[in-house]
Amino acid sequence: MALLEVKGLRRRFGGVTALDGADLTVEPGRITGLIGPNGAGKTTLFNAVTGALKPNDGTVMFDGQNVTGWRPDRLAAVGLSRTFQIARGLAQLTVIENLMLYGKHQPGETFCAALLRPKKAIAREEELRMRAIAVARELDLLHVGDNRAIDLSGGQKKLLELGRALMAEPKLIMLDEPAAGINPTLVKKLGEHILALKARGITFLIIEHMGLVAALCDHVVVLVRGRRFTEGKFADLRHDPRVQEAYMGHRA
Repeated sequence: MALLEVKGLRRRFGGVTALDGADLTVEPGRITGLIGPNGAGKTTLFNAVTGALKPNDGTVMFDGQNVTGWRPDRLAAVGLSRTFQIARGLAQLTVIENLMLYGKHQPGETFCAALLRPKKAIAREEELRMRAIAVARELDLLHVGDNRAIDLSGGQKKLLELGRALMAEPKLIMLDEPAAGINPTLVKKLGEHILALKARGITFLIIEHMGLVAALCDHVVVLVRGRRFTEGKFADLRHDPRVQEAYMGHRA
């Protein structure tokens, strides 16, 4: 059974149709790439799947549940996490503090627990701190663990995005251009982290440019004009004249 299945997803912005019946299937244990020319609707599809936008039509099934239109926090609770093109975070909090915020089951979030600080809340906070340290170590961020998020490099901010997703204990992580704006050395390191996480059983759906998709993805879906155009192995798709024309246009 597919971990994520998108059927007939539509999203309109006034008279502009960004998604026009998009279909997508993500099998568990794989890294699936989503590619397409600028304006194809890739990020809109991510936003509609993950609750940032409500689709006008269509269904989103995740791990056997119909999650169409769910809020992002509900989706995170059942194991669907995402990152953004522009790395986000609370700028004045440290790396470790940013990671801790994304952990599950935080009793200190309630008013009484935050005010009275019962032992249960303190114990859970320490558990989250230990997990945040482990995630930072895994992603080579521990040496900047006490640095504020605003002081990180672009590549470190992208790794922090991935770390925050990991803190939510996801089954699927959706990465929106994770390598955008970072140097080739960190891109290579990011790819190694993604492959290591895949080996641990985490599934990925990635919007990215050709290089990283070619290196990482088991399966690739091509989106054109808001709908699935074709799909398959990247090595086959890159030589498909229809895909080349979709990206580059045809010669006059």
